[in-house]
Amino acid sequence: MGDWGVLSSLLNKVQSHSTAIGKIWLSVLFLFRIMVLGTAAESVWKDEQGDFICNTQQPGCENVCYDWTFPISHIRFWILQILFVSTPTLIYLGHVIQVVHKENKLREKLSGPDGNNVVKQPKYSNAAGKVKIKGNLLWSYLTQLFVKIIIEAGFIVGQFYLYGFVMVPMFPCSKKPCPFTVECYMSRPTEKTIFIIFMLVIACASLVLNVIEVFYLLCTRVRCRSKPQTHYIYPPDHKMGAPLSPPGYQTASLHRQNMVNMEMEASQSVGGSLDGAKDEKRLLGDQ
Repeated sequence: MGDWGVLSSLLNKVQSHSTAIGKIWLSVLFLFRIMVLGTAAESVWKDEQGDFICNTQQPGCENVCYDWTFPISHIRFWILQILFVSTPTLIYLGHVIQVVHKENKLREKLSGPDGNNVVKQPKYSNAAGKVKIKGNLLWSYLTQLFVKIIIEAGFIVGQFYLYGFVMVPMFPCSKKPCPFTVECYMSRPTEKTIFIIFMLVIACASLVLNVIEVFYLLCTRVRCRSKPQTHYIYPPDHKMGAPLSPPGYQTASLHRQNMVNMEMEASQSVGGSLDGAKDEKRLLGDQ
């Protein structure tokens, strides 16, 4: 496990800048991939080429048949899978470190003598270095999730096409320089099949966690911003701090108030015209 120390320490820093689902994904990566691969799987595939035996004495036949049967060993394939899957997360960590470094410099300017002249404010992190996943960091986080999904699915499909998911004890081989079709045998095929299925299940679980995290971020961080905001119309006589009536009640009361105002204006205009007619008639009578 000493060879994984640097990668483990880097990925451990990502936990403080990830969502809850992202922390579960990192735990799965540490416990069920790196630890199992470093402790148990390597001992099972300790000398796989030496234990690969073919029923022929032709020099070079076993090496050719082994290379044809296993273009890459399972251990090295899983190591590459872990490294490729972890790379997008490490790139996101680099983006976070860059953002935190810039905002720490901005805080130093704000606390300095020219702080009043600084218009820009830190928006991604606080003074303790805690990062909020939003804005550019949100899209960076989503991008690394999509890349991890593609890589994870690609390695699962690649493992199936390379050597399947079940190890058979005997492999027929007719490659040169073998003089005829020879039969090659490998050691502990059942034990290796168990590890292959285990690593496959963990890879599928990692893929599902990444998909769930994408939908979680899209539902909680992106769609919430697009919700329409409700604006209430306050009546003219509303006092600040007073309880508000339900929106439907406010709309109905305002509508009734408008109707009453219109009736009053109409009655005043009609009354004014009648009074004017009476005054004109009185003047004609006096003449």
